[in-house]
Amino acid sequence: MELRVCHLYPELLNLYGDSGNVAALCYIGRKLGISVSAERVMLGDRRSLAGFDIVFIGGGQDREQRLAVPEIKAFRGAEIRAAVRGGTTFLGICGGYQLLGHYYETLSGEKLGFSGAVDLYTKASPKRAVGTLRFSCFPESGGSAVRGFENHSGLTYLADGVSPLGRVEEGVGNNCGGYEGVRFLNAFGTYSHGPVLPNNPDLCETVLKTAIFEKYGTKM
Repeated sequence: MELRVCHLYPELLNLYGDSGNVAALCYIGRKLGISVSAERVMLGDRRSLAGFDIVFIGGGQDREQRLAVPEIKAFRGAEIRAAVRGGTTFLGICGGYQLLGHYYETLSGEKLGFSGAVDLYTKASPKRAVGTLRFSCFPESGGSAVRGFENHSGLTYLADGVSPLGRVEEGVGNNCGGYEGVRFLNAFGTYSHGPVLPNNPDLCETVLKTAIFEKYGTKM
């Protein structure tokens, strides 16, 4: 079994060693008997997302997100929407998680339009969430306990019918409402850095097994 991983915008969205998540997908994939290859798709690269089994989008600050917005509007947003709706496995961390939604609203009221692949949006808060983030994934996302750290000023709100990734045990998570992240079809989003997958191999396995089932129809 083989999986192709796309690391989207690594030159922009790669806070706190988030590229380590791609390394974990490759390493833990091999432990599971999966051949995992990873490719970097940078800003301006018109390569299609079609053919990738997992798309990873790391964290970034407002400036880096702004740099990606024109390309998202021009073509990449439509590709991301089609890939998510088509069942491709996604993992978005912090800024990458926000990018899966409709928009990010700044403190001044400006709305940065994102991909709209998942029915969620983010609003800036004057108070930053910084510190340990612990949450328990819901059963449909593997049920594992996840520990990392968060550093974000955005508060993310999920639409009705869109499920969070888990329940917060320590930290802020999405918006102080007791839930963290998102799980929509095969897309995972979380505010957890660390990087999250090397520190939480059970979650990494869930992401890999989700992609394997989508591609091969095989449960591992």
